Amino acid sequence: MTNAAPLPAYLIQRFQGWKATKFVENKVWYKHLAEEGQHPRAMVISCCDSRVHVTAMFGSDTGEFFIHRNVANLVPPYSPTGDYHGTSAAVEYAVTSLGVAHIIVLGHSGCGGVNGCHQMCSGKAPELEESTSFVGRWMDILRPGFERIKHLDTEEKQIAALEREGVLVSLENLMSFPFIKQAVENDTLSLHGLWNDIGEGDLYFYNVKSDNFEQVT
Repeated sequence: MTNAAPLPAYLIQRFQGWKATKFVENKVWYKHLAEEGQHPRAMVISCCDSRVHVTAMFGSDTGEFFIHRNVANLVPPYSPTGDYHGTSAAVEYAVTSLGVAHIIVLGHSGCGGVNGCHQMCSGKAPELEESTSFVGRWMDILRPGFERIKHLDTEEKQIAALEREGVLVSLENLMSFPFIKQAVENDTLSLHGLWNDIGEGDLYFYNVKSDNFEQVT
């Protein structure tokens, strides 16, 4: 491998600062984690978007969350094939090996992946229809959500609704995994859907009873 470059200087400086302060102050805890392994209470599936800062949002400590990030916080349906399944593998490990008690799917405002899906499904992004588009084929997961919101009268409303549909589609797909369905039915695992308004700092949760996203207050 000849194409790997040294770490940028600003990241080296930040690491050195962390090592000299936060790590030293919590050295016993890090040693405990290293020796005892991880025992997270929850898995969080969030978007790759750099503005989504899960640990800051919930004030979590090191070792508390098992976090998986991908484009548009999507979970594909259960499909055991010989292909690569990064998200499915993370979900399987979290539930069957780590025994997490919660899986949280966290969507957010202004999601580029969701916007791309809307453009693709509306016929405005032919490049995403190409079989060679990794983003396009990944966003195919959200097509059922688009079908549920395409009747809305403005593009703005459709995209806003599609961001929430991304959360709901993922929750639906999670239940297609046999080990998740069994854990939920046995009350050893609960699923949660959240949507974050980045600009306002607000958080909304999916309420099954009202079939709506309601603000966390």
